[in-house]
Amino acid sequence: MAASKRAVCGPLVGAVDQGTSSTRFLVFNSKTAELLSHHQVEIKQEFPREGWVEQDPKEILHSVYECIEKTCEKLGQLNIDISNIKAIGVSNQRETTVVWDKITGEPLYNAVLWLDLRTQSTVESLSKRIPGNNNFVKSKTGLPLSTYFSAVKLHWLLDNVRKVQKAVEDKRALFGTIDSWLIWSLTGGVSGGVHCTDVTNASRTMLFNIHSLEWDKQLCDFFGIPMEILPNVRSSSEIYGLMKAGALEGVPISGCLGDQSAALVGQMCFQIGQAKNTYGTGCFLLCNTGHKCVFSDHGLLTTVAYKLGRDKPVYYALEGSVAIAGAVVRWLRDNLGIIKTSEEIEKLAKEVGTSYGCYFVPAFSGLYAPYWEPSARGIICGLTQFTNKCHIAFAALEAVCFQTREILDAMNRDCGIPLSHLQVDGGMTSNKILMQLQADILCIPVVKPSMPETTALGAAMVAGAAEGVNVWSLEPEDLSTVTMERFEPQINAEESEIRYSTWKKAVMKSMGWVTTQSPESGIP
Repeated sequence: MAASKRAVCGPLVGAVDQGTSSTRFLVFNSKTAELLSHHQVEIKQEFPREGWVEQDPKEILHSVYECIEKTCEKLGQLNIDISNIKAIGVSNQRETTVVWDKITGEPLYNAVLWLDLRTQSTVESLSKRIPGNNNFVKSKTGLPLSTYFSAVKLHWLLDNVRKVQKAVEDKRALFGTIDSWLIWSLTGGVSGGVHCTDVTNASRTMLFNIHSLEWDKQLCDFFGIPMEILPNVRSSSEIYGLMKAGALEGVPISGCLGDQSAALVGQMCFQIGQAKNTYGTGCFLLCNTGHKCVFSDHGLLTTVAYKLGRDKPVYYALEGSVAIAGAVVRWLRDNLGIIKTSEEIEKLAKEVGTSYGCYFVPAFSGLYAPYWEPSARGIICGLTQFTNKCHIAFAALEAVCFQTREILDAMNRDCGIPLSHLQVDGGMTSNKILMQLQADILCIPVVKPSMPETTALGAAMVAGAAEGVNVWSLEPEDLSTVTMERFEPQINAEESEIRYSTWKKAVMKSMGWVTTQSPESGIP
């Protein structure tokens, strides 16, 4: 009986969640938002030189196909008919830059990741060309000039990779962030693939005017980017094209959001002032500011939150971005070998319950918000002969919480209304010690949905709500209520403040570490 009941569970929506460390495909029931099945594949990161971070775009694409096929097999085993999947949404790591050949479909270089630092000297020389009294880059894009965003990565590829230069000369090159590369490939690639992106991903390139919602000629000229290689910018919720291969051939791809916007939607932060913090490779706090661009005085970014249809208004957000959160756990696992699996960090931290005066500033890619200090590097300080790997594990978790406290403080100062609680999501939120620490360090409750896959859920919601699909209602009264787990602060505020001020001292010690930048070119 149960099996036949599952077979008729109404329209389903799939979501591709292509993150920095893994790719996933998840399938949701559009009426209940229940997660029915999913599959995940870890993605290899390559570090060809110090500060360089790359991935193979073809490996990313194959991982998407693999996750779709495996999830469809699992649905079959659950006796769920995959013909019920009515739409697919895409959510992706933002800023990561791909250039490919539209005739052969081949990438012309590896994907240059968002946390890659090779463009530091490019950033330094470009910043000298921005007039002090008219920072047109910040006023048009909402972003500080940084290695983080796509424009400087694309500038580097055009300067240093002969294959990219030649493809541009021959009018064969296409640029995109990961969403564009995936949508183009999934909708046919060389045989009519759709070259597009959505407003949220476009707003992270540093080439996009967030007021007019168009590619900006002045910005493209400033960064030396030919406009003909850029994708078409669409809303976050409309049919872009149909799947051209695999188990879901013919299903429309109708939703696209950068991962942090997707989490904002998945956490149902549709009201002005609602905010969420996602703990993934990095940590990203976004606050919905409605139809108004709010510019930060405290190191936060202004970004596009979402646009839920061609004729729908655009919503903006303030964002605090931290480069290294879950990545510090991966580093302890892969580089230091003090844990064998990411889950083990909780066990180590629990053994000691304190960092015993040890502080870890994981500024592996410099410091992002609120400092934007590229010269910083990672440090572990306050070590004694007593310190062991458990204390370092605990300090790593504390670092994630302290960094969140810094961006939350900045957010509260910019918005004027302090957040009364923090909504959280992302892979690291399954770590109960981390969640309790976060409540203790923020001195406000931390609230976590019982279904942590909010990024994928957000992508599924906008895909299902798209015109021509219409299987998911985003009306407030139709949104399913989510069960939450709450973590209340358990230490007194004074103790929390002492630890936080010591952390800030450690952050100061991490700065100014890199004085001369190593040469950047040297690619054949």
